[in-house]
Amino acid sequence: MASVQDIKRRIRSVRNTRKITRAMELVAAAHLRRAQARIEAMRPYADRMQELMVGTARASTSVRGLPLLQRRDVRKVAIVPLTGDRGLAGAFNANVLRYSFALERRLRDEGKEVVWLVSGKKGRSTLGFRRYQVVQAWTGHTDRPSYMDAEAIAHRLSELYAAEDVDSVLIVYNHFESALMQTVVEQEVLPIREEVLGGREEEEKREAVFGDFIYEPEPEEILVRLLPVYVETEVFRALLESAASEQGARMTAMRNASKNAGELIDRLTLAMNRARQAAITQELLEVVAGADALEA
Repeated sequence: MASVQDIKRRIRSVRNTRKITRAMELVAAAHLRRAQARIEAMRPYADRMQELMVGTARASTSVRGLPLLQRRDVRKVAIVPLTGDRGLAGAFNANVLRYSFALERRLRDEGKEVVWLVSGKKGRSTLGFRRYQVVQAWTGHTDRPSYMDAEAIAHRLSELYAAEDVDSVLIVYNHFESALMQTVVEQEVLPIREEVLGGREEEEKREAVFGDFIYEPEPEEILVRLLPVYVETEVFRALLESAASEQGARMTAMRNASKNAGELIDRLTLAMNRARQAAITQELLEVVAGADALEA
């Protein structure tokens, strides 16, 4: 049985740990509020970007010659998991990687080749540990991703797709539902889906609202510039969702850690009191035994 002093040291250590977890919970909560504000500020831009693409595609005579819209027989697929640079976020990173590996097995069963690109140090280290060959990794931005980070990732993905090095690009990330719930989703960013450009009924509605426009330069030339920006926007949206999910998962994990630390302190305090009482009882027995020996 541990001594009273040993238990006191453990209690002191657990209390110090609880102070750290509480501080990390508060920091994660502050970061989460900022991440949510960035997502809300970004949504109108993303919606307007899609509206602009729909209108330009409607005015274009043909979109078949645009590389990012070309659909091919899928033989090689790029999987891009969005993970974090740090741990202590519960199952945030593990869920994304577990889903990505399950996706890889499914694609290989279908006879498709898989290549890996990854965002975040945790994903890069896990893939390296499993001896996967990573085409490219991006790190150092997961806490507060900027548009330049999304631009670098989107440019590389578009480059691989336009060069026909891959036939499809899938991003796997945590979609932010709430601080307590993050859902792993899979999104195909390339090729750009035809639904993104709108159907016939949607086009007619937009004609009634916006009317006809004269485009300068030609709509096809505008789409050549818009499509890469659309991919950047989708990647940036995914990065922001992942960042908010990471902070929510970390806040929840640190809250649970603080709660567990409190319960452990209570158990250790009870054990310390029992050890102290046992020590006092033992001392009394020794005194009584000594007194009896003197009387004898």
